[in-house]
Amino acid sequence: MSVLVYTESDKGTFKKIALETASYAKTVADQLGTTVTAVTINADDTSVLKNYGVNKVLKVSNKDLDTFNAQRYADVITQACNKEGTKVVILSSSADSKYLAPILSVKLNAGYASNVVDAPSSLEPFTVKRTAFTNKAFNFSKIESDVKIVGVSKNSYGLYENSVELTEEDFSPSIPESGVHQKSINKSSDKVSIADAEIVVSGGRGLKGPENWGMIEELAEVLGAATACSKPVSDLGWRPHSEHVGQTGKPVASNLYIAIGISGAIQHLAGINASKVKVVINNDPEAPFFKAADYGIVGDAFEVVPKLIEKLKEFKAQNA
Repeated sequence: MSVLVYTESDKGTFKKIALETASYAKTVADQLGTTVTAVTINADDTSVLKNYGVNKVLKVSNKDLDTFNAQRYADVITQACNKEGTKVVILSSSADSKYLAPILSVKLNAGYASNVVDAPSSLEPFTVKRTAFTNKAFNFSKIESDVKIVGVSKNSYGLYENSVELTEEDFSPSIPESGVHQKSINKSSDKVSIADAEIVVSGGRGLKGPENWGMIEELAEVLGAATACSKPVSDLGWRPHSEHVGQTGKPVASNLYIAIGISGAIQHLAGINASKVKVVINNDPEAPFFKAADYGIVGDAFEVVPKLIEKLKEFKAQNA
């Protein structure tokens, strides 16, 4: 009766959140006095999981699962749960897993808690700490069903190395035919995606126009960051909607979020509240964003950002 963790991967490589959920699963397994079993889907090398406390891997290789399909992935995890007699399932709280979890919850007759940020504070009753009200508050939720599903919030728990012996087993669950056929098309890009970025540099209307976006991209390049923008900027067509961060755009849970020329509307703050450290650069000292920021610079972005880039380049050169 091991704890089961679904480890997300992209093009055969585990995402960082996969290792974070494995770390979380190891903690829960220790609390329960059991082991961790991971389900991997089309992952190339699963050996890294042993460094994060995974004892056993159920390795699924199926080209029909190359593109994420919540129904099919739920079928796979359900069969893995039944095989292992699992009572606790650990997922991430990524967009894909949030589609997957409710279907899985129905199949397993399980209670589900998303956006969990800490290890269970109690096993009886099973109680987890979660974010609430767009990350402005926390609550403690009890899961009273026999089978429990926990969705771990990105960058909330951290990575904890804990080497164990690992066994691998090829797992071939039955995949029923689906009436829905999906096709994924990704534009070729060598840039860091918002979803996976540790650092995000975001610009707003304070940049005055798309012709000034070069310094945002240069700062992002120096930091190894992804670029993002506020809703008005994407609505104006300065930047693609794929970079729109906020309640109506993409949520961000980066370790560092730098907002440049963004006033800080409620909808924008709702999308970035999960970020750990928030830095704001704005020439308006009354901008609402300053109340949510950890660090703030009141100044003209066209003066501050180039100096910041210059100093960061000097620092990197001295520490290369």
